[in-house]
Amino acid sequence: MNRSVLHVTALLLLTALAVPACRAQGVMMTGADRAVADHGRLFAGKRVGLVTNQTGRLADGRFLVDALLDGGTRVTALFGPEHGIRGDAAAGEKVRDSVDAQTGLPVYSLYGKTSKPTPAMLENVDVLVYDIQDVGARFYTYISTMMLCMEAAAEQEIPFVVLDRPNPLGELIDGPVIEDSLRSFVGIVRIPVVYGLTIGELATMINESGWLAEGRKARLNVVWMDGWTRSMRLTTPWIAPSPNIRRPETIDLYPGLCLIEATNLSEGRGTDRPFHQIGAPWVNAKRLSERLNASGLQGIRFEPVRFTPTSSKNAGVLCQGVAATVTDPATFKPTLAGVTILSVLRALYPDSLVIRRGSLNRLLGVSAAYASILKGVSPGQIEQDWQPGLKEYVELAVHFRRYPQQ
Repeated sequence: MNRSVLHVTALLLLTALAVPACRAQGVMMTGADRAVADHGRLFAGKRVGLVTNQTGRLADGRFLVDALLDGGTRVTALFGPEHGIRGDAAAGEKVRDSVDAQTGLPVYSLYGKTSKPTPAMLENVDVLVYDIQDVGARFYTYISTMMLCMEAAAEQEIPFVVLDRPNPLGELIDGPVIEDSLRSFVGIVRIPVVYGLTIGELATMINESGWLAEGRKARLNVVWMDGWTRSMRLTTPWIAPSPNIRRPETIDLYPGLCLIEATNLSEGRGTDRPFHQIGAPWVNAKRLSERLNASGLQGIRFEPVRFTPTSSKNAGVLCQGVAATVTDPATFKPTLAGVTILSVLRALYPDSLVIRRGSLNRLLGVSAAYASILKGVSPGQIEQDWQPGLKEYVELAVHFRRYPQQ
């Protein structure tokens, strides 16, 4: 299957908010922009809980929470995902409840003692609203937060509203569908590594497919975007969705190079190019780049590099490795690239490379790949092993794609 891309051949008629289209010709509007342009009618008379972070901005640069408050909407609580409500907490750093200095609103952390809003947190909330820019990768934890918030809203029988935003990976679907036994906070939804849906489409698929706990169904509304197509990918002004995804081009590499987190190599954290470069003190940069460039991967180029991370793995130690550049997103397969890098490293450095089995299984989502890499099974064969599950997902996902390819 080449890149597992499907064009929309069928669309399911889904529950959607009837916000009138009001964009200027040729201007894309996010769900947040459309909701505010409608003068907040969706939230009239409601106490609003807002799940958001620094990416929850409008086209004019305002934070959604500020625009809602200025428009008279009664926002009563904020909920922050990993990295916090302002996006400045490090990866994996637990975040405490707080009070937002800008608005004076209570901020409940969903990446601390709890990952799911409790009944007490929702006591003064009539509608729970989700507005966060995602990157289109399963192990990016924002979609786990979204699903758990949907469950909490369903349990308390309050509406859940998703303000849709672009999937910056567009139409790409790639990688294995996660096995049920490996589901965790970095893989809570039964989807592949790169899932090819917007957050509104994904929320609808989760809801309609009965994937919420105990088969519950949320009272879901999606405020769809206006004027976006999958070929446009990310069209909103760039705001780093987390501290280590600093550039929009990082998003192409992230689903593959994130697998290096399961090893004793640096994935570039603590440098100015996280997820663009990998390395360790025992790597020969020239040799690794030559082997990777000769591996047959399409749409990517590797160059020798040296760097010294200031934090995370190998902090303060000079590392050799490779810097990766995506040369053709249309042919690049990020998950295959990640598996290929692991396989080449294993072949070159069997005595130095450490792959943490549990970590790789959680990220990749399949248990067989670890043993296959250690046995020297070709990356192409490893990719073929996950195609049946991926094909089933593609056949399901096409029914929930609201936006055209172009």
